[in-house]
Amino acid sequence: MEKKFLEGLNQLLQAPKKIVVLPHRNPDGDALGSTLAWMHFLQAKGHQAVVISPNEYPYFLDWLPGQGQIIKFNQKTELALQHIEAADLIFTLDFNDLSRVEEMEAEVKAASAVKIMIDHHENPSDYATLMYSKPGMSSTCEMVYDLIAALDATAFNPEIANCLYTGIMTDTGSFRFPSTTSATHKAIAALIDAGAKGSDIHQQIYDTAHFSRIQLLGLTLSKIHKIEGTPVVYMYLTQEELNRFNYQKGDTEGFVNYGLNLEGIVFSAIMIENQREGKIKMSFRSQGAFSVNEFAKTYFSGGGHHNAAGGMSLTSMEDTIKRFEQAVLENKAKFE
Repeated sequence: MEKKFLEGLNQLLQAPKKIVVLPHRNPDGDALGSTLAWMHFLQAKGHQAVVISPNEYPYFLDWLPGQGQIIKFNQKTELALQHIEAADLIFTLDFNDLSRVEEMEAEVKAASAVKIMIDHHENPSDYATLMYSKPGMSSTCEMVYDLIAALDATAFNPEIANCLYTGIMTDTGSFRFPSTTSATHKAIAALIDAGAKGSDIHQQIYDTAHFSRIQLLGLTLSKIHKIEGTPVVYMYLTQEELNRFNYQKGDTEGFVNYGLNLEGIVFSAIMIENQREGKIKMSFRSQGAFSVNEFAKTYFSGGGHHNAAGGMSLTSMEDTIKRFEQAVLENKAKFE
């Protein structure tokens, strides 16, 4: 834990404050788990804390303790703006650039509140007065675990523990990614002791799929394509295909990882069309030395982690696939 950050945060939290906690747009398990856990901690310390999500989140996260208190900006814009304008402090968790809250960006920038960043992604921007940035960490939830442990080790309860366990589990791929350390497992052990129900959480996240999601996965895998002469595969889904299988937010979560199950493959990608937003969302996963973070930043206006990143394309699916294939071939030497 960074001493300067901890001292500054302690000073800010001495007296009760009005606090807004923000995840990024399309929040995942780590974003929601960390923001809700931090909200529970702040509320227990006497602060008026609320989580404002830019938009909806996957259905398999709607059981998280406290999720019913979340204000969704795209649904209750005026209420969200009132909280942002009145806030003394704004915490941004699991992202490090205000563009990640999209429609909320201007309002958050203009807010008079002191801004505090807690995040584990690379290359943070400088909008925050206080910044706790650790790109090598498994998850933002593990960072929040360390932060709460440093502030008050007695504060952990089942609500906080279940939220943090969820984010650590999902962002480590159920503890199999290289970012999982002995410290990660020690945090998980402490969270179990505090009331986290690991098997129940795993079932809620991974074993509650509706039938159409499995059909969509089958279609996606049937279209997996390997780029000749490279250890790279990609998949894609059009809007028509999503509609055909009654797509719900979160249905394609984890699809990209299936490409890495293939022997010899070190880079897997998926491209998903969103006609309403006029773009194609891209997710990249790699194993070993190849940096999908650099690949995403260079070719598809994205970024993230060394082995897990995302990007986007504003052209057609056909053109996006051609551009992706060309980009991979330009990087062919990096796979050898």
